[in-house]
Amino acid sequence: MSERYRQENVLVCVSYGPNGETLIRRGAKIAAALQATLTILTINPLRDNEYNETKLHYIAEWKGLAAELRAEFVTEESKTRHIADTIVAVAKRRQITHIIMGQSARTRWEVIMKGSISNDILKQLDFIDLHVVAVEREKAHIQDEYEPGVKAYLTPMTHGQELKLGSAPNGEEEGLFFKAYGTDFNNGVFKPFKQSENKYYKIFDGEIKSDISG
Repeated sequence: MSERYRQENVLVCVSYGPNGETLIRRGAKIAAALQATLTILTINPLRDNEYNETKLHYIAEWKGLAAELRAEFVTEESKTRHIADTIVAVAKRRQITHIIMGQSARTRWEVIMKGSISNDILKQLDFIDLHVVAVEREKAHIQDEYEPGVKAYLTPMTHGQELKLGSAPNGEEEGLFFKAYGTDFNNGVFKPFKQSENKYYKIFDGEIKSDISG
């Protein structure tokens, strides 16, 4: 088959965070325009026995999107310290022609010192189109000051709403609760599933105290 009529194959790379859907839908538009196959890839950097409810939530969300968009969802274990090597291996195996990924949050100094994933990919793959999409970085304080998220829900009280851990039994609003490090109480941040991806509530002693969305 000539280069002119080659089969186009699109690979979307997503990491655990709220920007995955943006990248997947951008990749779907590109795939539709090119009449290309669409593969969604996430790389698992965690140990096999490490349970993370936040990660499981995003995986379930992306699998649903893959089914909706008739794409294939693939999870790869990173066998090296360099994520780019795993992406390159998948791209070669699946004859990928376009890669879509989010813009790195690294500073210019970090890029100079450590390089970037996109540069590492381009060094190893010839004749590949790399689309780097600008996306919002998930709130830094969620990553730096709080434990991994666990499923929780809000239940009405006489004055306000109370947070409870687990799945909602009666259709109450569900989300992820990020508990603050170093506390024995339910102090932290609650992020609803169904609202804007930038919606956050400050939780103190199990109750909503304020909306801290930015």
